[in-house]
Amino acid sequence: MAKRGYHHGNLRQALVEAALELIAETGPQGFTMAEAAKRADVSAAAPYRHFTGREDLIIEIARQGFDLFSDVLEYAYKDGQPSPLVAFEAVGRAYLAFARKHPGHYAAMFESGVPVNASKDLAAACARADNVLLRAAADLSARMPPDRRPPATMFAAHVTALSHGIVALYARGTPGARAPFTPEELLESGVGVYLRGLGFLESDT
Repeated sequence: MAKRGYHHGNLRQALVEAALELIAETGPQGFTMAEAAKRADVSAAAPYRHFTGREDLIIEIARQGFDLFSDVLEYAYKDGQPSPLVAFEAVGRAYLAFARKHPGHYAAMFESGVPVNASKDLAAACARADNVLLRAAADLSARMPPDRRPPATMFAAHVTALSHGIVALYARGTPGARAPFTPEELLESGVGVYLRGLGFLESDT
């Protein structure tokens, strides 16, 4: 029987896909190269033709994840249309959707402990995703009162941290298991409180 990697014609990508399955099941630290090779149906030595070790494999998974993440965010952002606020909210929902749909990539990107500067390609992919978030924040913050306007980088970091926290605490498992609200509702209300504090949205009171 042909080995899975060779049958696919791309052993490197077959190992990535095998590792993604393992990461989704056990986390980025919960598998070995031997397990990835077994899942890909190749010999234990085969992965080392393409990767120096498990961290190198995770770096490639994270790079692919950030490329996909950037595409998802770009699509949601739509160059700030139809308005900066609507586009910003769409980017936030896309963040949650990506984490839910691509748990293996998300874990490799944000939970593996691999630094974003571990490779030039990974750093570039991460910067591309960050740039979408920064543009969305900059477009929206430009419409805030100057005396209440945070730097766009800080604005983007605040909302990214909020989104990441919601993913970590509430977006996994059964929706509503830990909170009587969906992750999207939590993000929308959290961003609303944040924007009201900056004077962008009128208070309800």
